[in-house]
Amino acid sequence: MGDVMSSRKKTLVDAILGEQLERVPVASVTQTGIVELMEITGAEWPAAHSDPALMADLSYSAYSLIGFESVRVPFCVTVLAEALGCDVEMGTISKQPAVVSHPYATLPDTFELPVSLSGVGRIPVVLEAVRKLRELTKGDVAVVAGFEGPVTLAADLVGTERFMIWTLKHPERVERVLEHTTAACQDYAALLGAAGADVICVADPVASPELLSPTMFQSMLQPYITDLGDSIDTPSVLHICGNVNRILGSMAQCGFDALSIEEKVRDIEEAQWVTGDRARLIGNISCAFTLLDGTPDKVREEALYCLRSGIDVLAPGCGLAPATPIANCRALIKARDELYE
Repeated sequence: MGDVMSSRKKTLVDAILGEQLERVPVASVTQTGIVELMEITGAEWPAAHSDPALMADLSYSAYSLIGFESVRVPFCVTVLAEALGCDVEMGTISKQPAVVSHPYATLPDTFELPVSLSGVGRIPVVLEAVRKLRELTKGDVAVVAGFEGPVTLAADLVGTERFMIWTLKHPERVERVLEHTTAACQDYAALLGAAGADVICVADPVASPELLSPTMFQSMLQPYITDLGDSIDTPSVLHICGNVNRILGSMAQCGFDALSIEEKVRDIEEAQWVTGDRARLIGNISCAFTLLDGTPDKVREEALYCLRSGIDVLAPGCGLAPATPIANCRALIKARDELYE
């Protein structure tokens, strides 16, 4: 890790690595930018997506103003896609950036990565934000850096609908693109680790069985996700959105230290049996129905269920919706503390 870890940082890292702990950490490995935090700090979207100081300030506020035992950048899954040629609409204070063009709609004859990703697009912004967070936290809090996984990155470059059609009609095209995107993800993960990220979170929503079948995941997608997971030296997390019950065992074989899961994985004890000692579980408080639209009492109820079921890290099940109230986020920490009183 490069430094002597504080007890707070060590607790989260140890939880991800499967060490026995007296107290479950409360963190977020997914996006934490919410409007209330933006208004308090002045670090608002869309500027905070492209300014390293604003990005770091907004990320830090999830620790300093909410109490999450981590800080996480960036606030979208478009940075690597933009670096590889996608156009991105940067959104508003309450809307995340979105990919709006697909440069590989016509598959190129050859793929060439930039000589170094470190200077391309907003990648330098994220790397500098990671370094600034190391300074802000004084090494006391784990810095989590995330990006889109190889499947989602491929879908961004090709177009999601076209990508899904290719998985059925032109699998050789899919494999060519995935080789390229996996290499890009590996390079970016190494850069983030070198910049000081304590945890790498790879979010690959297009790999969800709600979009592509479990058979497709195992035969076509899993080898590339595994190549990425096996290559990451930093403690690592794989996040796939939706109901991943049918691929949870396969996800646990992809070389990541932990899996971030949504609330659709309801039986945490069964999920732990499926994953065994291959990966820890992070989550899985509903972002839409509980943290966004619920009350602190609802958050408490769901959090206590997760904790009593044996979740390894208590966390939002996905990225926070921008309109999520601070009070609901703080209720996660209160519920954890209540359990250990």
